[in-house]
Amino acid sequence: MSDHTDSMVPDYVDPTPDVGAPPCTMVIFGATGDLTKRKLVPSLMNLAKDGLLDASFAVIGVSIQQMTDDEFRKKVEGDISELDPEVLNFDNWKWFKQRIYYVGGDFADPKTYAAIKAKLEEVDAKHQTKHNAFFYLATAPSFFGKVADQLGAAGLTTENGYFRRVIIEKPFGHDLASARELNLTLRKTLNEKQIYRIDHYLGKETVQNIMVLRFANAMFEPIWNSNYIDSIQITVAETLGVEHRGGYYDTAGALRDMVPNHM
Repeated sequence: MSDHTDSMVPDYVDPTPDVGAPPCTMVIFGATGDLTKRKLVPSLMNLAKDGLLDASFAVIGVSIQQMTDDEFRKKVEGDISELDPEVLNFDNWKWFKQRIYYVGGDFADPKTYAAIKAKLEEVDAKHQTKHNAFFYLATAPSFFGKVADQLGAAGLTTENGYFRRVIIEKPFGHDLASARELNLTLRKTLNEKQIYRIDHYLGKETVQNIMVLRFANAMFEPIWNSNYIDSIQITVAETLGVEHRGGYYDTAGALRDMVPNHM
C-alpha cells in the first residue's frame, strides 16, 4: 500500500494484510524519556516488522525539549542503533522513520496542545490517519491529570466519527485515595471507554505464561496461594542504573516501580 502524498517515502511492507490496528496517530508524551527509548519505539518497530501497523500510521513525540521533526527522527534512529542495530535493516524502517514527528513544549502550556492539534491535522492530511489518535502518557505520574485536563480543554479528546484514547502508564496513583482522585480528573474530560490504564510489564510473555500455568492448571492453582507458600525470594540483578530517571524515582520510588510489576 503506497503513500500517495509523498512518492519519496518507501512503501509499507505488509507481510500479514488485513490484520492489525486501524489508521491512527500515536502521540507520545515524554517522547525523549527512557520508556519511549527502551520500550515504545522498539515495540512499534516489532509491530511494523510483523505487519500489525496500518499503512496509514504515524507517531508524534511530545516533550519539553525543542527539536525539529528531523532532529527527533535522528534521535530515535540513534536510540534504535544503540539498542538493536539490526532494526535499521527492517524493510519498514525507512517507512516508519518518515512517519515520526515532534512537538516541543511545556505540558502545562495550552500553546503546546494547540501545536499538537495543528500537527495532528498535518499528519492526517499527509498519511490519511482518519483523525484517529491515541495519547500515550509516558511521563512522570504528576503529569497524568494535568495532561488529560489540557487535552480536554484543547478539544483533543472529543470523538466525532473517529476515536481518541488516552493511555496511562503505571503507577496509577500512590495509594487508593490518589488513584480515585486521578480517576475523577480523567473522567472530567474522558469517557471510561477512552481510558486505558496499563503496566507494560504485564504484557511480557513470561508474566502471561506464569498466569496461564497457575490458573489453567488444576494441579498448580490450588497450591499456589498463601495457604501453602511460606515465602518468596526474588533476586533482581539489574544491569541498568537510575540513569536519566531521577525525577521519576523521586516521585514514584524504586519500591513502587519494581515490586508490583517488574518482580
